[in-house]
Amino acid sequence: MAEAHQAVAFQFTVTPEGLDFHLSREAVKQLYLAGLSSWKKRLVRAKNSFLTGVYPASPSSWMVVVLATAGSFYCQVDPSLGIIARIRHCLPESQLLSPESRTVVSAAIFSTGVWLSAVLLFRQTLKLLLSYHGWMFEPHGKMSRRTKIWVALMKVLSVRKPLLYSFQTSLPKLPVPSVEATITRYLQSVRPLMDDERYGKMEALAKEFKEKTAPRLQKYLILKSWWTTNYVSDWWEEYIYLRGRSPLMVNSNYYAMVRARGDTVPMCSYQSERMFNTTRIPGKETDTLLHLVDSKHLAVYHKGRFYKVWLYYGGQVLRPRDLEMQFQRILDDPSPPQPGEERLAALTAGERVPWAEARARFFSHGKNKASLDAIERAAFFLTLDEEEHGYVPGQEGCMDAYAKSLLHGQCYDRWFDKSFTLVVYKNGKLGANAEHSWADAPIIGHLWEFMLATDKFQLGYTEGGHCLGEPDTLLAPPQRLQWDIPQECRAAIESSYRLAKALADDVDFCCFQFNRFGKGLIKKCRTSPDAFIQISLQLAHFRDKGCFCLTYEASMTRLFREGRTETVRSCTAEATAFVRSMVDAHQTRVERQRLFKLAAEKHQQMYRMAMTGAGIDRHLFCLYVVSRYLGVQSPFLAQVLSEPWRLSTSQTPQQQLKMFDLNKYPDHVSTGGGFGPVADDGYGVSYIIAGENLITFHVSSKFSSPETDSKRFGRNIRQAMLDIAELFDKPAEKGGK
Repeated sequence: MAEAHQAVAFQFTVTPEGLDFHLSREAVKQLYLAGLSSWKKRLVRAKNSFLTGVYPASPSSWMVVVLATAGSFYCQVDPSLGIIARIRHCLPESQLLSPESRTVVSAAIFSTGVWLSAVLLFRQTLKLLLSYHGWMFEPHGKMSRRTKIWVALMKVLSVRKPLLYSFQTSLPKLPVPSVEATITRYLQSVRPLMDDERYGKMEALAKEFKEKTAPRLQKYLILKSWWTTNYVSDWWEEYIYLRGRSPLMVNSNYYAMVRARGDTVPMCSYQSERMFNTTRIPGKETDTLLHLVDSKHLAVYHKGRFYKVWLYYGGQVLRPRDLEMQFQRILDDPSPPQPGEERLAALTAGERVPWAEARARFFSHGKNKASLDAIERAAFFLTLDEEEHGYVPGQEGCMDAYAKSLLHGQCYDRWFDKSFTLVVYKNGKLGANAEHSWADAPIIGHLWEFMLATDKFQLGYTEGGHCLGEPDTLLAPPQRLQWDIPQECRAAIESSYRLAKALADDVDFCCFQFNRFGKGLIKKCRTSPDAFIQISLQLAHFRDKGCFCLTYEASMTRLFREGRTETVRSCTAEATAFVRSMVDAHQTRVERQRLFKLAAEKHQQMYRMAMTGAGIDRHLFCLYVVSRYLGVQSPFLAQVLSEPWRLSTSQTPQQQLKMFDLNKYPDHVSTGGGFGPVADDGYGVSYIIAGENLITFHVSSKFSSPETDSKRFGRNIRQAMLDIAELFDKPAEKGGK
């Protein structure tokens, strides 16, 4: 699912609103500030690594080296080959140090140096190992000797769990692609979408940019890459997310019914640091992220009322049975909402500036500030929803309503600023609504799978459906949050609600399960399941609208430190050639097979390039940011950033944590998650390849567009999948949908 919608929604607001940058010293200042922030993070992580005893830079490992060195020296074995004696000779004379003490101090200094050298050598070796990405480019079914050695070393290192943190801190930096490579790949990506005249103009703009403007901009990016951990992520968070002024609901947040899948390959997990205790705080020009080291409570919403539920009692985390009792107390509370309380969260669903103004005016003091702090400083937000949603076999449209509810609800019963809102329905089904600036969808997927597996296979329930154990009835009940909302504030709430309601009502969702075949059959076609689906989407879109469009597919860059996402431009010349062959009655089956193979190979190559730091769009985005700092106008970059993504797609990975066997527990197969429509006249498509014989699609568009229809596009996707499978004599199983 990732952040395909968000990158599109704020394409035109990457320029800092209200600020003009004309001098190069401003660019240097911004690079300095970015580096300063990056180094602060490094120091905090280094401190945490040492204090928590993370291998190999841990107090215990340092102590072992010191004691071993001192012991060997006193046993008349000098492991330093005379260096300890030289250090002792260089120490200043002092009456406080006896000869024996001087020897101990000298040995400690030497062993500390040895320990630091070993740690640095280990980290550099690990970084070199993790910089190898050749395994991604191996031909299907084959593996080079170098990759075999790499896999063996990774398996050996992965045996030691303490090394996992070292994996994270030793990941390589995201490289800055060359301007030549980026421009070349960009022109290739737009060629199938332009006629000769338009392409000629774009080619001329690109040439001028490459020769005149880009070299100066590229120098600043290279400087930033030296100084910071990741040359993209901080600007991406600030300009794409936090400076966006439009509503988060539908336009930014996404929903999850998901679990995620990964390998033993280390990926950067820095995004997980802000999973809990994080809230997006509205501002007039830009939002900020409030992140606390810890939080002792969570915020709960039920029937228009807000509660504060403590998670600790006597210094201990509450047991599941105690939490169940607290939630039941909320459900049993008959008190009505206070005036203005029921739709208060609609402020987080509307535009950001009115919310920032209302927050400063009405929630900066007194009981309103105390109650708002309780929400914003909570570990996360929980909605006990009175509706019933979920998949019901044979019930048409149940998944559509489920998706819409998770994405926007009633527009006032989710706190859209929280890192995530956990939604629990009356029938026991659940899901999540996540804010996007702090992390991408796989992080929530990771949490989701861990939660479900722990709940089912470790905590468990009684036969009556209650959590195990007996509740502590002496616990104080949940604290009802108190509000004093004046009429002017209620008017602001109502205004935000009306805007959000109109936005929500315009969302057209079609969520369906494709069970005629899954990745098992696709792999028999000797192609990547993702490539198969992406090419199917191109065929479906052409049949739906009669044209091709710029297509966005999100790809992770978490093989690098602080990596987030990159764009795969999946509407390639090879894909369009295949699609045209499918609508040409004169084309032979053999020719269509050949063209499909070329399209699939091209897509896989582009996906690998994006994951390994050789993508197009993040580099162009950063060049644009530098151009704004320098006050440089670039017609080429202006044209690039004005191109609409009318088809935005993303795959939700499956089963990242191997905490249970999906084949043994098929009822735990995920239905994935999705996001709102991207362009006013386009589609958003998220899909999850769940198991060997199931693919779930989440299709979104806008009712207000006469060009789109989510259910119609869903039917086209189904037919495209079947038609491509039939090319390879792999007919779908009979009886499926």
